[in-house]
Amino acid sequence: MMAHQAGQTAGPHGGTATTASQVTPRQARATASAPRRVPVLTTKVGLQMPAKMAYDEWERAGRQLADVVDSSSWWLGDWMVYGKDHYTDRYQRGIRAANLSYQTLRNYAWVSRRFDLGRRRPALSFQHHAELASMPVTDQELWLDRAEQRQWTTKQLRGALRAARQGDQQPAAPARPGRRLEVPGSRLEWWHQAAQQLGIDFEQWVMTTLDSAAATALEAPGTPAERPEAAGLKGVQDRGVQDVKGLAEQRSRPVAISA
Repeated sequence: MMAHQAGQTAGPHGGTATTASQVTPRQARATASAPRRVPVLTTKVGLQMPAKMAYDEWERAGRQLADVVDSSSWWLGDWMVYGKDHYTDRYQRGIRAANLSYQTLRNYAWVSRRFDLGRRRPALSFQHHAELASMPVTDQELWLDRAEQRQWTTKQLRGALRAARQGDQQPAAPARPGRRLEVPGSRLEWWHQAAQQLGIDFEQWVMTTLDSAAATALEAPGTPAERPEAAGLKGVQDRGVQDVKGLAEQRSRPVAISA
């Protein structure tokens, strides 16, 4: 039996007349055997994945999930900026209610303040912007253009920045004498492992961690934690990935990710 696909065309008296276009048996079998696309669902505790999933659909879902993680850094930063500007007396209470890392949120807010919405590049990640946040606006734009045009990863951008800084360095003045801090070898090795895990230079990790602890203790406006040189470090994004769990816990219904 020949399969048909019905359609409609204008009839001779202004009505509609049904026409038929032939479909080959091979096309009919292909349509019947095509797998039904089942979406990936996000839940509070994980992903609901279909039993059978084509590779391109799996890859597409991964890109969408990565976009959510990256966008959430901007969302949280803008949320913090708004709260700081509008709810000074209730700012800390709101942060506690959100149940997210305070220091990470402050880093997000700092980067968000450094880049107005119109200057943010959708083709680049939040971390690309964080690498450049401490620079003047003109330098930010220069490096954003380079990263976008050359399609640099965050690691490639960091390497280009490091090379540029090394080229601009002048002979250093003799170091001023300082006090030595005696640290047990086991603890020093532990700190090295933490810095290596985050992909940060050890000395930068030590300075950033101590500045962050001091700023949290002092809670004074304009402390280094509010304008962290370390906001451009890889650790800002790494720590933020953990905070995305806080966003997921606020969802009471599954959300479909189109494949």
